[in-house]
Amino acid sequence: MSEQSEAPRETGPSFADAAWSVPSYLLSGMAIWGGIGWLLSEWSGWDLFKPIGLIMGAGLAIYLVYVKYGR
Repeated sequence: MSEQSEAPRETGPSFADAAWSVPSYLLSGMAIWGGIGWLLSEWSGWDLFKPIGLIMGAGLAIYLVYVKYGR
């Protein structure tokens, strides 16, 4: 009986995973935090929370991408 060796598996994320997850992080971060900002704007009557939520969501998403793929 001959033993066949398996091909080595990659331990890190592949390029296709990164290509799909980076835009997903950005869109979901802006959608979630932008939605929170929109809700706060509707509740308080100030329109200032909408752009703050969008910027905060984009910033946190960029930070998550850096932590996951940048190191």
